[in-house]
Amino acid sequence: MSAPLSADLAQIGKSVVIKGELSGSEDLYVDGQVEGSISLKSHSLTVGPNGQVKASVEAKGVVVQGKLEGNVQASDRVELRKTAVVTGDITTQRISIEEGAYLKGKVDISGKAEKAAGK
Repeated sequence: MSAPLSADLAQIGKSVVIKGELSGSEDLYVDGQVEGSISLKSHSLTVGPNGQVKASVEAKGVVVQGKLEGNVQASDRVELRKTAVVTGDITTQRISIEEGAYLKGKVDISGKAEKAAGK
């Protein structure tokens, strides 16, 4: 499966290894290795089938096809595809888990009413 097509899309290829803090103002497609933290507050993160992420993730939307180890905070949606292996807690408004996906951690569904009351 190839990367989603978007005008503002950064890609990290299979052979790329990044350690540290990663932030940006465009959608990100990771097919390599990232270790640390990823912050894309109003954009999406896609972990490709070869992607291996060991990081705390904060994004608008997160799609996982590969491995993700760490807590995920998504302001909109999280999708775990059938090849996904996720270890960590997920906080989001909406979640989609395909049959065959692996998830070890807790899921916290926070609605818009809870967010408004909290802020």
